[in-house]
Amino acid sequence: MKAFTLTVPTRIYFGTNQLGETLEKLSGEIPRRIMLVTGGRSADQYGYAQQVIDCLGPKKEVMRWNEISANPKTGEINRAIKKGRQEEVKLIIGLGGGSALDGAKAIAAGIGMKKNAEDFLESGITPDENTLPVIAIPTTAGTGSELSKGAIISDPIRQIKTGIRGEALYPKAAIVDPALTMSAPMKITMETGFDVMAHGIESLISVQSSPFTEMLSREAICEVAKNLKRLHKDLTDLEARETMSYYSMLMGINLGNASTALPHRLQYPVGALTDTSHGAGLLALYPAWLKHGYRHSREKFKMIASLIAGEEKQAEEITEVFNRFVCELELNRSLKEFGLEEKEETVKKLTEAVTGNLKNDPASMDKEIVRKIYEDSF
Repeated sequence: MKAFTLTVPTRIYFGTNQLGETLEKLSGEIPRRIMLVTGGRSADQYGYAQQVIDCLGPKKEVMRWNEISANPKTGEINRAIKKGRQEEVKLIIGLGGGSALDGAKAIAAGIGMKKNAEDFLESGITPDENTLPVIAIPTTAGTGSELSKGAIISDPIRQIKTGIRGEALYPKAAIVDPALTMSAPMKITMETGFDVMAHGIESLISVQSSPFTEMLSREAICEVAKNLKRLHKDLTDLEARETMSYYSMLMGINLGNASTALPHRLQYPVGALTDTSHGAGLLALYPAWLKHGYRHSREKFKMIASLIAGEEKQAEEITEVFNRFVCELELNRSLKEFGLEEKEETVKKLTEAVTGNLKNDPASMDKEIVRKIYEDSF
């Protein structure tokens, strides 16, 4: 059996309608001055932010920061860092989807280390032990950011989207309450839900995969394929919501230990240029990646095709199986939809903006693989 190391430093609290009870349980460990980081309007619209504040109690001083957009920007992070330092914040709570959680982790690193977002992105500085502790509370089932050691940030000036990464970014605690995902509308439920599947597929393909992460990947691919279909029929299906939150969380473990493959690396330039959602970008890139990539990992892609289809399939059938799956969920996407022109210079610009460890994907042995995927994704 392949030797491996597994890191899961975050304490996990999982359970439906357990948010209040868990925050009360953690109250003694939470310092007085807190920054609550949220994104969008849902945290206020559905009362989640107030619920967190009420559960923390009057002895805690909670500073709200709700200026985190769907793709967290360096300017938003820097303003929060400045405010957090002025207010002498000692802990960050991230409440929301992956953007809010990533933003919370980046802010925690910036406040604790007295750095701006660009210091991490441009100089490659790794967050250290001065990073403030983070409690992550996801309100979507998708990114797994509550258990990962990364924070994906966009720099509009340089038109890049990349990650701040390091062991210090692991949240100290993750409160995963599936009840908080019940308000997510169809589009967000489907796109973030697909991100869970993408994490399962890519961490299975990853050269860093281990017997443990591969076991989690196989389960996630199978269960997401079934439960996304259930939610497409009925968004109020609590059991399906619970299953999606559970596997989103487990894929967060995989992110920290096996990482992802080419689609995630290629989505970041797309997101930086178009400000479109992470899930939508992945959906646009996946058919081309599967078309070119399956030859380099035939046995694993055979397994993936069979898990999605729920019956025995061959590796060569993976693109057909995948396309049928996303059509059923009305998740067909292409780069043209994002306003990108199908031109050689567009492909060149995207290709040159790709960063990160491409060698984690066995398909990277094809030197033209990035260009091929972008060209075929229009």
